[in-house]
Amino acid sequence: MKRYRTHLLLCTGTACVSNNAFNIKKSLEIEIKKHNLENEVLIVPTGCNGFCERGPILVVQPDGIFYQQLKESDIPYLVEEHFLKGRPVKKLMYTPSKGEEVIPKMMDIEFFKHQILIALRNRGRIDPEEIEEYIANDGYQSMGKALFEMTPEEIINEVKISGLRGRGGAGFPTGRKWELCRASKGDVKYIICNADEGDPGAYMDRSILEADPHSVIEGMVIGAKAIGAHKGFVYVRDEYPLALKRISIAVEKAKDYGLLGEDILGSGFDFDLKIVRGGGAFVCGEETALMQSIEGKVGRPTPRPPYPAQKGLWGKPTNINNVETWANIPVIIARGGDWFSRIGTETSKGTKVFSLVGKVNNTGLVEVPMGITLREIIYNIGGGIPNGKKFKAVQTGGPSGGCIPEELIDLPVDYEQLTKAGAIMGSGGLIVMDEDTCMVDVAKYFVSFLEDESCGKCVPCRSGIRRMREILTRITQGKGKEGDIELLEELAETIKKASLCGLGQTAPNPVLSTIRYFRDEYEAHIKKKRCPALVCKDLIIYRIIPEKCTGCRRCVQVCPTGAITGPKAQPHNLDASKCIKCGACYEVCRFDAIAGDAIYME
Repeated sequence: MKRYRTHLLLCTGTACVSNNAFNIKKSLEIEIKKHNLENEVLIVPTGCNGFCERGPILVVQPDGIFYQQLKESDIPYLVEEHFLKGRPVKKLMYTPSKGEEVIPKMMDIEFFKHQILIALRNRGRIDPEEIEEYIANDGYQSMGKALFEMTPEEIINEVKISGLRGRGGAGFPTGRKWELCRASKGDVKYIICNADEGDPGAYMDRSILEADPHSVIEGMVIGAKAIGAHKGFVYVRDEYPLALKRISIAVEKAKDYGLLGEDILGSGFDFDLKIVRGGGAFVCGEETALMQSIEGKVGRPTPRPPYPAQKGLWGKPTNINNVETWANIPVIIARGGDWFSRIGTETSKGTKVFSLVGKVNNTGLVEVPMGITLREIIYNIGGGIPNGKKFKAVQTGGPSGGCIPEELIDLPVDYEQLTKAGAIMGSGGLIVMDEDTCMVDVAKYFVSFLEDESCGKCVPCRSGIRRMREILTRITQGKGKEGDIELLEELAETIKKASLCGLGQTAPNPVLSTIRYFRDEYEAHIKKKRCPALVCKDLIIYRIIPEKCTGCRRCVQVCPTGAITGPKAQPHNLDASKCIKCGACYEVCRFDAIAGDAIYME
């Protein structure tokens, strides 16, 4: 193997690619060739590094130097200074939001130092399109162990000892799920990887497929041996082209190396894997709807029982796990279930991958031990709330999750604690909200999303969610009335109990949790026709403060309706009858001369 003195690990996950990472790669190649460094410096395009808010990211190994927010114009200077002259470039390094000194090394950055990587163990380390790099990092060793040294029962027992629970949302014990499927009668069985990740703000599974697709394939082969399946499917959203590309390349290369197909590695075990492209329906994340889609039908849920382990794809016993669950399996087999079970809490073992987004300084993808508190995630890893704003709530578990308030910020993150707080673990989305967030508006947003994504098969979900959205819309328009809160609670409980699948059963969570913790905001909207956060347009009025207005005309230039007038260098006027309350003037004013006031009615 050819040796290089320096490896440049360039993040080419979706977030960095959207910020021109591939153009950065081309610039690096040009400059390295220009300085005759091709035999000394190797560029490695990796999957997601995790610190997405700082992309494009370049990590220089073996020194661990962390460069961030790179531009093409930075590359000539960077290559000459660092890789030719040996002088790292401080101005391209990470500086914390509080303005402290730059931090040169990746593992000294707070965002990274608190994480434990299991499912994300190879993120930012290997080229996901090169199978040799995965193999060089102990890839497929666990598969070999499972195929040649372990019986199906021993594999299942190891997974049961680990305490691994499904990372797709419900948290059902993975080993128990495999055991049920293995015990089901039938010569033909299937396994499925659910990569239909559609939660707003969530991209955990997509990122794993982009960064380390072979870990999922290896986990699925091990699971197939345990269950007795010889055919598997990876169901991926067609909206994730990079993930689709990389898992497809990985499957083909695994077949070329004899790691998929007939008689894998001479073990006598056959297993084939097929990629299925999903059309982007949120409901197809539900396992019975997903199987309908694979069969070529409209993706709609079916009643359970029978469960997929008994009667699933084409009526055959089927086991479904999500991407993160499968990615954990090779490590559990390699290091043992007991090792895995020592991480986390008594009932929630191991680590969990979260996408940390919203009003937080350090957005990105994190993997943390179960039991870590929300405070540690938001403030230690996330770096706190931007612009000195106050933390208000965090929404966990995607659109069907719940909003957890500031007083519960020290809540340990595990399945039971989140459920007790009125939220769910879900697939792992964490959306942070600050003091400028209207919680009634948040509930309306998520309910509207779920209304659009409901398949419409059952009445409680189809009509109940629509009715909740209508009530919430009225409230945000200042048309709420006494009894609306109670009606929302009654509707929510009915929808939870009567809906056919998980979408409807969890859809009321945003409403119930915001009423539970932010009832005063609902009452302010209904009784006083006032939005405390100044978000709901119908309950806001904008005005210009003459003594602060310098007449710079920035607000005039952005106003879409011509509501603001006045000569340059003199205080302007705002015609409230023309104002559509878009907030554009408020955003561009540099002198705090535009105020957004809540309409207040006793």
